[in-house]
Amino acid sequence: MKVVKYSGDVVNFEEAKLRRSLLKSGANENQVDNVLGQIVRQLYDGISTKKIYTLAFELLQKESNAKAARYNLRSALELLGPAGFYFEKYISFLFREEGYRTKINLNLQGKCVSHEVDLVIQNEKEIKMIECKFHSNRDIISDVKIPMYILSRFNDLKGIKHAIFGINDELTACVIVTNNRFSEDAIQFATCSGIELLSWDLPSGNSLSNKIDQQHLYPITCLTTLTLEEKQRLLEQDIIIVKQLNANAERLFEIGISKERMKNIQKEVSELCN
Repeated sequence: MKVVKYSGDVVNFEEAKLRRSLLKSGANENQVDNVLGQIVRQLYDGISTKKIYTLAFELLQKESNAKAARYNLRSALELLGPAGFYFEKYISFLFREEGYRTKINLNLQGKCVSHEVDLVIQNEKEIKMIECKFHSNRDIISDVKIPMYILSRFNDLKGIKHAIFGINDELTACVIVTNNRFSEDAIQFATCSGIELLSWDLPSGNSLSNKIDQQHLYPITCLTTLTLEEKQRLLEQDIIIVKQLNANAERLFEIGISKERMKNIQKEVSELCN
């Protein structure tokens, strides 16, 4: 059975890959078998992976909104746009959860020119400059030009004092984060140059998707019980992650959510946070 990917490439349908993604949503073996069985019966040669994803999402949602939300994670990250401003804030939350201090949208003077830096994080050992490459289209891959360009900026900024968390801070490392993937050349160049990469699937075992699942740090855009307009209104109020709603449910009333809908929303929020 051939399927058409988002990129237009035609590949063999991999049931095992779909099973893994369904299990990652938190669905149990019986639920996964049920969803897979219904999907397989609807497959045809040339079906798009987008269609398969939609079928899986709808079937999972019948089992649990929270499971569908986890399965929807990659698409949810793509909604943190349009220019990636909310994505930068989201990545800041992610590192803060790991114990870092964070500051976003800084203007730092280098040896030659000034630079707008998306995010700087600090722990007891190091201060890292982070550049975020957000894409609303998952077909876009960050190629080798990205780490080459960012390395030149980092080299201009490192080795001098900056007023970031204190008045004499020095950048010790550089990280590039994307919600998509890096090309092989980009990975090779970054590895050779000492640049850290964080993407949907890198590094293995500690990728962006791994970190989100491990920390239960889901973006509010993954919630299946909210409309796109409601998600946007929450983002505009600096509600970026589901955990914020868990602690501040009144923010839902502020955007006009009725009492009748609150129960389902709070149930999904609670399941995602635990």
